[in-house]
Amino acid sequence: MIPKEILRQIRRIQIITSRMVTDVFAGQYMSVFKGKGMEFYEVREYSPGDEIRSIDWNVTARSGHLFVKKFVEERELTVMLLLDMSASAYFGTAEQLKIQLAAKLCSLLAFSAIKNNDKVGFIAFTDRIEKFIPPRKGISHVLRVIREALYFKPLGTGTNISLALEYLNRVTTRKAVTFIISDFFSPDFKKMLAVANKRHDIIAVTITDPRELEFPDIGLVQLFDPEKKRDFILDTSDQGLRQEYARKNQQRIKERELLFQSLHVDNIDVRTDIPYSQSLLKFFKSREKRRH
Repeated sequence: MIPKEILRQIRRIQIITSRMVTDVFAGQYMSVFKGKGMEFYEVREYSPGDEIRSIDWNVTARSGHLFVKKFVEERELTVMLLLDMSASAYFGTAEQLKIQLAAKLCSLLAFSAIKNNDKVGFIAFTDRIEKFIPPRKGISHVLRVIREALYFKPLGTGTNISLALEYLNRVTTRKAVTFIISDFFSPDFKKMLAVANKRHDIIAVTITDPRELEFPDIGLVQLFDPEKKRDFILDTSDQGLRQEYARKNQQRIKERELLFQSLHVDNIDVRTDIPYSQSLLKFFKSREKRRH
């Protein structure tokens, strides 16, 4: 049975994000993510009354009989939410844990999608595939996605983004707008990201806590690495150590940004200590500008 506190969190997230969608994001989402209008379906033999311009001349030449292309209306999109639920997602030193922010992002994106009559699917992953919810429509479906994001207890602790992308390609038969919500502390995933981005519209949503960028001077601190499952002591009064920690993190972020740029993958940076709506609006406006 789901605890009452989780149910209250789900309700709060539903109210806040659905209001944001209605007031701001629905129009932004619709202007950026649109169906193609008509999609090729099959070829069939020509029948009297078919339009001449629909004839498939290549197939006709090979077969010696007239064939026409058949198209179907393709207005709806499939939106896939890939959520990193590794142990590092349950870290947070600001207003919220990274997983709580991730649940809000899932909610906002899912409500934006169903308001546009699109389907939403969900894949939770760690170093294994933890949960798959096939794409569907409806508010009850979105509430299930939020519930799983907040309440699901993963078995794994590490992160394997390549595995999640490989699974995405197996369970989706059509192109999907795919949001990967993660801190991207994962072994090399460039090859699989390149493959997936050719088939899908991939958007990376990076979640960062301020203490993952730099440490304050607070003396000796005992920390626990949840993915490697080990304790260690850090002397934050050591200025050299703090500077090296900040330098390595900036280098990691720069390398990640260069990776996304090289593969033409859009990236949205969000932080646990800064309102996420600003980052999403900036992304939508930038993407809309590119479309025009």
